[in-house]
Amino acid sequence: MDRPVSSEKDHDVHTTKGISVAQPVSGYALTTGPGDIEDSTLQTTKDGKLILIPQPSSSERDPLNWSPLKKNLVLMVISFTAFLPDFSTSIGAVTLIPQSIEFGKTQDGMLSSLVGNLFMLGAGGVVVVALIAYFGRLPVLFWFIVMALWSIAWCAAPATFEQFVAARILNGFFSTVAQGSGLIFINDIFFVHEHARKINVWSFFIILSPYLGPLCTAFIINKFAWNWAFWLATLLHGLCLISIILFGQETYYDRRIPESEQLPAGSRIGRLVGIPQWKSRHQRNTFLGALSRPIQAICKPVVLLATIYYLFIFAWVVGINTTLSIFLQPLYGFGPVQIGYFYFTPIVASILGELTGQWLHDANANFWMRRNKGILHPEARLWVIWLATPIMIAGVVLLGYSLENAYHYMICALGWGLYTFGIMIATVGLNAYVLDSYPEGAGEVSAWLNFARTTGGFIVTYVQVRWATAMGPQNSFGIQAAIMAAVFPIVIGLQFYGHRLRAWGGKLNFRTN
Repeated sequence: MDRPVSSEKDHDVHTTKGISVAQPVSGYALTTGPGDIEDSTLQTTKDGKLILIPQPSSSERDPLNWSPLKKNLVLMVISFTAFLPDFSTSIGAVTLIPQSIEFGKTQDGMLSSLVGNLFMLGAGGVVVVALIAYFGRLPVLFWFIVMALWSIAWCAAPATFEQFVAARILNGFFSTVAQGSGLIFINDIFFVHEHARKINVWSFFIILSPYLGPLCTAFIINKFAWNWAFWLATLLHGLCLISIILFGQETYYDRRIPESEQLPAGSRIGRLVGIPQWKSRHQRNTFLGALSRPIQAICKPVVLLATIYYLFIFAWVVGINTTLSIFLQPLYGFGPVQIGYFYFTPIVASILGELTGQWLHDANANFWMRRNKGILHPEARLWVIWLATPIMIAGVVLLGYSLENAYHYMICALGWGLYTFGIMIATVGLNAYVLDSYPEGAGEVSAWLNFARTTGGFIVTYVQVRWATAMGPQNSFGIQAAIMAAVFPIVIGLQFYGHRLRAWGGKLNFRTN
């Protein structure tokens, strides 16, 4: 029985011929029991233990019916694309030193090129999901990466500082396409019981990217001009565009309409540029309807609270990453190579977080399903944040004490690593929660969490150096840790009242998923 559980109070939950078409309020029925699969129209996993949500149609064109290889190729394309924006942004955390000399700016003044880029990473994601709802998934992905490739090449060869800032802003807007819309593709091609693991992969690329950027850049600028770091980013954008051309897929499929009315396949080039999607746009959303979708999503209490929470726990990731080289250089006498080696810490922490998440999120879901007789409530996804929060707080506090008191740089690295590991776990749990709460608005909730992540980073990056200079790293990082502790009650509130808030707020009555 592959559907959300329905009760007399859950009027917005129902099934049609075994196909889930509505938002889960009481949770998902994921495990089978006696008599559950007597209806031959209901489908389960091959071992018969888990119910497939949503139920796939009988069409081979349904993304849920694609082969595991095809699905995972799409996931890797989306994850690689989501890797690009933060990688490109974080390059500036290291190049700002030689750039400040070339452009005649202070190092703090060079941060203006970073903050504009950061802000557009969030704002662009909200625009992306509105355009996707109207023009289709694949063409928006394709054209945005084309423009991102052009703008990052401009970053590598600007004539003036003003041109560099403009190129950075444009690249932030266009390159964020898969960060803002990643959950759309995951929701389109994977079943509910697979979501956490696939989000874990996608999030890993996002969280790893701002650490690989400075690592590579530090070694580049030790021997070459800073421009070569952006030429490396240009190369990665080009490889990403090639992967989209070769393996990208249009994942939109409406199971509520007959096969004869589905989006025409068209040629591959046609799907890339958006010709069949344009011809079938009447099946999806009006342009104004598409633009209103993000606004409707953020008006849901659960989405708004999750967004606020994420802003206050992730902001410090960006702030630390984009300014840490300024602290490390005078404190430890680090040059570009030493700073590069230092970035191995969050890289290892991200890898450990990804590997831990591969079993942690499923183990957490399975535990609560057993406790709830096979039903998975979206709020169960949030329990992993209880594990992540003390780790994040301890990491930030330790980092602040290390920078203030000139502890050995390995202690400083440990603090940074703990925080990175914790944020990896919390990110996946929170994304899985909002996706399970509003699967019909996967793109919109994804875009708002991305907006929170980058907006928080935008604000902190702008004040981090002056804040630490005025108060000292120990106090400034201590306040950051206190803020993370102060917003944790939002998670507790969602766990106790999330069900009621979702029922009160109602589902997202979008014309399409």
